[in-house]
Amino acid sequence: MPTEHLGDYEIEYSGVKLTSEDDGWVANVTIFGPSTNPMHRHPVFPSQRVLPEQVFHDEKTAEQEARKAAIAMLPHK
Repeated sequence: MPTEHLGDYEIEYSGVKLTSEDDGWVANVTIFGPSTNPMHRHPVFPSQRVLPEQVFHDEKTAEQEARKAAIAMLPHK
């Protein structure tokens, strides 16, 4: 699962394989915010599917779209 630090936030994004008859991949995101304890990550957006209406043909595309969605969700300065 790719992880990236953007400002005070840490994002994890991934493509998750569907197990239903709808063969494909979905975009999944978790966002962690600032924490005073370096051993504890504070989830501000729990792990969940983003872009719920879209199914992608491959894992890489799902990951790329998950990353874009996560960046759009972060506060911009």
